Amino acid sequence: MTDIMPGKILIADPFLKDPNFMRSVIFLCEHQPEGSFGFVLNRMYPHAIGELVNDLEGCNFPVYYGGPVQTDTLHFLHRSPALITGGIKITDEIYWGGEFNEAVHLIKQNKLSYYNIRFYIGYSGWSQGQLDSEMEQKTWLVSQGNERLVFHRDTDLIWKDALKQKGGEYEQLINYPIDPQLN
Repeated sequence: MTDIMPGKILIADPFLKDPNFMRSVIFLCEHQPEGSFGFVLNRMYPHAIGELVNDLEGCNFPVYYGGPVQTDTLHFLHRSPALITGGIKITDEIYWGGEFNEAVHLIKQNKLSYYNIRFYIGYSGWSQGQLDSEMEQKTWLVSQGNERLVFHRDTDLIWKDALKQKGGEYEQLINYPIDPQLN
């Protein structure tokens, strides 16, 4: 699919019942013939970063559930390339990863706020052809990712705001029940 590329978001179809992705929004960081990966933007993890990283004890920056793959890994997106070196540019405003120790130091020095960095446990990944197959099944809607959605202050609104961003008929989906048979 030509419209799938890094920097795009995948918005879950309102009727998708997979508990890992129900009403989720995923920011894509890579899309290659071999596979794709990204991070769920709107699923909070029950622990703050200070509970997961020894050097950040007491830090209450939220952590997000990036997806069901390799949930023993920690990743981050940020918008501070001048402060964190080595990040991979996904869009003009959003970078994936970089020097983790620099990020830790900046947080400890109060030079990096949680408005500029997001931590993720695990990631969402697709093997070769898997995402294209899901697109053919209309599992996902595609839109452009942006800072407003990636660094949104209210995770409960990300899915709805992503649909509003698409506009038109997609805005109606916000009000669809998860299971129309229960209506």
